[in-house]
Amino acid sequence: MASILYQEIHQQPEVVRQFLANQSGLVAQIAAQIAERKITHVIIAARGTSDNAARYAQYLFGANNHIPVALATPSLYTLYETPPIVKDALVIGVSQSGRSPDIVSVIETSRQQGQPTLAITNKPDSPLAQAAEWVIDLQAGEEKAVAATKTYTTSLAALALLSSALLGDRARLNDLNKVPLWMQNTLSMTAENLARIERYTYITRSAVIGRGYNYSTAFEAALKIKELTRIVTEPYSSADFLHGPISVLEAGFRFPLLVIAPSGKTQADLGSFIETVRARGASPVVISDHTELLSHADVPLRIPEGIPEWLSPLVAIIPGQLMALQLTMSKGLNPDQPVGLTKVTETR
Repeated sequence: MASILYQEIHQQPEVVRQFLANQSGLVAQIAAQIAERKITHVIIAARGTSDNAARYAQYLFGANNHIPVALATPSLYTLYETPPIVKDALVIGVSQSGRSPDIVSVIETSRQQGQPTLAITNKPDSPLAQAAEWVIDLQAGEEKAVAATKTYTTSLAALALLSSALLGDRARLNDLNKVPLWMQNTLSMTAENLARIERYTYITRSAVIGRGYNYSTAFEAALKIKELTRIVTEPYSSADFLHGPISVLEAGFRFPLLVIAPSGKTQADLGSFIETVRARGASPVVISDHTELLSHADVPLRIPEGIPEWLSPLVAIIPGQLMALQLTMSKGLNPDQPVGLTKVTETR
């Protein structure tokens, strides 16, 4: 019988499809109201997986909407009790459960300061949703596995939908609506080589490399591998990895690199990166739509061609999720209940 995590990974295309079908009208209304306010930047409060969605938003809103995005520092609001005074900012809280007190505090304080606030959550009756001016309900259904999958990709879809709605760009919305099919095709494509991941069963450390929009994907894939397999896995941009951490590389399968290299402005850089680490004997796993790059991988994980780079994180994370699941199963661990973790973590 398939694990709950396996089922939830495979639910993602339909969950994202339903979210886009059900929430596009509401998000368009929210975008219209935001446009009436004097917004010069965005501040996002999030933790864990949601924090990785916020990293995606930094590239998404920065490149597409020309709006800078900063990540909030929640402990300033709770532990230090010295929240910054924000002005002309849209403040967004992203949380699947909507229950973490520090994220709620950022939204409450920002609203008290008169700033527009938005909650993106899977729990529309949560404290976070109650604190915010507007709410985008992810409508992902109950996520029973501890490791977040469908709530993560739906959070990315919510941010992509908001970005497109603010632009009023119908072509971008049309591309966004193609994401569920790309996700479904990726599930099929990844299955072809997934069993080869078992060669890494006994590793103790690894790294995930991404850049640009998929810097967020590197963080999320590394988090999934860490929390599910207990393998110490660090995320890096390719540029940062070359500035020192490359010294930890070992030849063979002892220190694999997962490299996320879909089409876009970063692909050439990541291709050069793969050549560099292979010259040092590294064993890369590559997520890409580019046949030549995949030919240089010890384990190639193909995604469909034709995905716009700004949407690729919604698709490229799926092979990372499946890699983490495959390693978990090969190590004999429980993918639905990782050691020492609970579904909801409330931090202050």
